[in-house]
Amino acid sequence: MELGQNHTTVTRFILLGLTDQADEKQLLFAIFLLIYSMTLVGNLGMIDVIRASSTLHTPMYFLLSVLSFLDICNSSVFTPRLLISFLTTDQSISFAGCVAQMALMILHGTGECLLLAIMAYDRFVAICHPLLYHTIMSKRLCVQLVVVTYAMGVFISALQTGNAFILPYCGPNVIDHYFCDIPPVLQLACSDTTVANIILLFFSALVTVPTISVILVSYAYILVTIYKMRSLEAQRKAFSTCASHLTALSLFYGSVFLVYFQPNPESASAYNKILSVFYTIVIPMLNPLVYSLRNKDVKAAVQIRVLNLSRKRIC
Repeated sequence: MELGQNHTTVTRFILLGLTDQADEKQLLFAIFLLIYSMTLVGNLGMIDVIRASSTLHTPMYFLLSVLSFLDICNSSVFTPRLLISFLTTDQSISFAGCVAQMALMILHGTGECLLLAIMAYDRFVAICHPLLYHTIMSKRLCVQLVVVTYAMGVFISALQTGNAFILPYCGPNVIDHYFCDIPPVLQLACSDTTVANIILLFFSALVTVPTISVILVSYAYILVTIYKMRSLEAQRKAFSTCASHLTALSLFYGSVFLVYFQPNPESASAYNKILSVFYTIVIPMLNPLVYSLRNKDVKAAVQIRVLNLSRKRIC
């Protein structure tokens, strides 16, 4: 069929990357290698500390360990490929590779949106209903919520990726980005993309609107509850338990909205690349720092874990 023939015309895409300057590539390689190393060490360390410390075996830290796992996966979708592009002149990616990268990006991005909403609900229950916290946020419910998160991620990923690549691609094949993001890929389609963009907007809203609503409603109740507390010390403690999560929310949603909610995103590709680097590569590195530097329990658990490992090595 003609549609099938057109669809298989493009077998590889060219990713322009972040820069075409050789001297800049060497510097960027060193920077992103350091960032990726810190991402792996920080998030794997967070998972290990939560696993090893009995004081952190709570719903909040279970969800935080899942977030660390998502950050490792999310960063690994983009960074290794970006590092290779700094060392080679071949900037191409196969059609199948582009499909896989987009699918994994949507899977982990959707998972992170849903998980941040679940973490907001967890803070709502902890502050607004402290006596019922462990009853409501049971281990079984937490596991079920994580399973639903991944199931929704797979579902949205399959629909969005299929929506993008069911279109015919017969050239050009140059993507002005460092990964196969949906908007720049759709611009290369050889047919009208109006329906595809409507579907993209609908399923994007299906993920973001409910999750942001849960976050806003949860924190509205949290702020009201904190305001009603008579003790300033109780207010400070309650707010400190939310500070790390609020910081992570601001970093993630702030950069995502700046990239995808613009009147004319095509006219600011360089600007979008920088912001995309922030939420795909930098934020996974920052999250374990945000949750550890502002959390006394995590810092204490890290110190104990390091001390125990040191003793084992000495023995």
